[in-house]
Amino acid sequence: MTEPAISFVGIWTTLIAAGVFLYVLLDGFDLGVGVLHGFARERADRDLIMNAIAPIWDGNETWLVFCGLALMAAFPLAFAIIIPAVYFPILVMLIALVFRGVAFEFRYEDRPRRAFWDCAFQVGSLVATFAQGVVLGAFIQGFRVEGRQFTGSSLDFLTPFSILAGFALLFGYGLLGAGWLIIKTEGALQDWARRQGRRCLVGVVLGIAAVSLWTPLMNHHIAERWFSLPDILFLWPVPIVTLAVIIWEWRALNGSVDAAPFIAAILLFLLSYLGVAISLWPMIVPYQFTMWEAAASPSTQGFLLVGTLFLLPVILMYSGWSYWVFRGKARSDIGYH
Repeated sequence: MTEPAISFVGIWTTLIAAGVFLYVLLDGFDLGVGVLHGFARERADRDLIMNAIAPIWDGNETWLVFCGLALMAAFPLAFAIIIPAVYFPILVMLIALVFRGVAFEFRYEDRPRRAFWDCAFQVGSLVATFAQGVVLGAFIQGFRVEGRQFTGSSLDFLTPFSILAGFALLFGYGLLGAGWLIIKTEGALQDWARRQGRRCLVGVVLGIAAVSLWTPLMNHHIAERWFSLPDILFLWPVPIVTLAVIIWEWRALNGSVDAAPFIAAILLFLLSYLGVAISLWPMIVPYQFTMWEAAASPSTQGFLLVGTLFLLPVILMYSGWSYWVFRGKARSDIGYH
């Protein structure tokens, strides 16, 4: 069978990769805000923090749905292996996201117990973020596969490496959340967000260092990718640029430009994402199946792509419109009620 003139595998890989990054970026910062908001001491500050994400937090999860459906449709073999391997952390994540949504609504409706719902919102954000980090760690370390089926146990995902990834993502989302709050707030609350951002950045740096050292030791394929010639000559700029962005982020958190910490955090996530992609390329089921081996038939991918190309502009337009309408600083007198 001849390959089609246009590689649908490449197109779908790009769409899913972009969707995952957009989800991590957009839902990441509002999960990070949820993690941080419980540490604010004053109720007025917590209310203002919630107003900073109220118009957009639930719409960000659209990308999670898109990525799951796209993986199932375009790469069914990968979906059939990955989902059973990380079923429990995904289930915990989804329950936490639902619990978080309930807490968000009830904190406004059940005012006598608002402190309880504030705590519930933070716990839901913490659990959902940690579960996502565990899924990422399990994905990087790979799965036990025989033939075309996952043959490991339902607890294979639970390893020291996946737990490390869970904590690293908590600090990462916290850094994104702090950057968003710096943009949306001012005065004492903004100063508080900058302090939280500096603390989270320390955790992010430690997490990046630990994961970067652990992954080559864990798998010789990753070690060869990063440290063998001629690859090392082309890949050495990635850690150098990452270090430069970390320095910029620290300075931005101590500076006066509101948008700089959030932009630097986005670049730090992008470089980390690029590092994972370099380590695993071209595998979609790590160390087992490439994207081409796990892909649906070209006719199936082409058919699904038609509908997707109509859907994506709609998602992008309403997401962009909501951010544009609710731009500017959050205010205590205007918010979700």
